[in-house]
Amino acid sequence: MKLTKKGHACVRIEKDGQALVIDPGTFSEEDAAVGADAILVTHEHFDHFNEERLRTALDANPAAHIWTLASVSGQISAAFPGRVHTVGEGDTFTAAGFDIEVHGQLHAVIHPDIPRITNVGYLVDGSLFHPGDALTVPAGRRVDTLMLPVHAPWNKLAEVLDYVRAVDPRRAVDIHDALLSDLAHMVYGRMLGPDGPGTGGAEHLRLAPGDSLTL
Repeated sequence: MKLTKKGHACVRIEKDGQALVIDPGTFSEEDAAVGADAILVTHEHFDHFNEERLRTALDANPAAHIWTLASVSGQISAAFPGRVHTVGEGDTFTAAGFDIEVHGQLHAVIHPDIPRITNVGYLVDGSLFHPGDALTVPAGRRVDTLMLPVHAPWNKLAEVLDYVRAVDPRRAVDIHDALLSDLAHMVYGRMLGPDGPGTGGAEHLRLAPGDSLTL
């Protein structure tokens, strides 16, 4: 598989001539999902779900479909009849030749005054896990590549470190980082690397938008 980092929490995964895109939100490139054969959305927040970007992608490829949770599918299914599929924790399906498992139910707590919304994570081909906005550990699954949300209103660095250690992947690749400056990347990289508390053995990587990695 080829993994390409798009803006913020969006990634593109390619295999056997097909492309899967996860979370093409407002902070990702306008064409982040164009050319995708399948799109997965983890939850309804604008930095993960942008209807205009989804419409652009589905118009570009009439065979493309979307898989997402009910809170998102309820907003867009009428616009894309027959092309939006609702999923929840425990579901499995195939999208663009990728085997997908759905893990998780709720968004991480931002503040007790803010009601929690639903959120799901996607395990792709039993190898790569994108948790959306949560620190979900896929039960009973060995993760090779963890897409790691390093910065958000709902997390702190200690939780990020402990999350990597709990999942115990072979590598962790930063996502959810659009609000970080270059200085912040240096600090986060040090803390997640061998000069800081570290990830418990997982390789830690940061890809700039447009950079790719072969998995």
